[in-house]
Amino acid sequence: MEDELRTEYDLKNLRVRRLGSGRKSFGTTTVRLEPDVAEMFPSADAVNEALRFLIRVTQQNQALASQTQANNSNAASD
Repeated sequence: MEDELRTEYDLKNLRVRRLGSGRKSFGTTTVRLEPDVAEMFPSADAVNEALRFLIRVTQQNQALASQTQANNSNAASD
């Protein structure tokens, strides 16, 4: 196996930490799913898509509930 790195690269102090407290976070959050939930999703993208859908539905339901409540308040005042 031939080394393709240039001699000016000094990798002696290079440390790669994939897990644990030494890992740097770049705007991401890791969430651990329970096994029964994880088996329903083939990828992180699938989880994100499902959660975004749930957020949209929740927001729409809250908007409808607020609108219904406002309509009921107006009807009661008449």
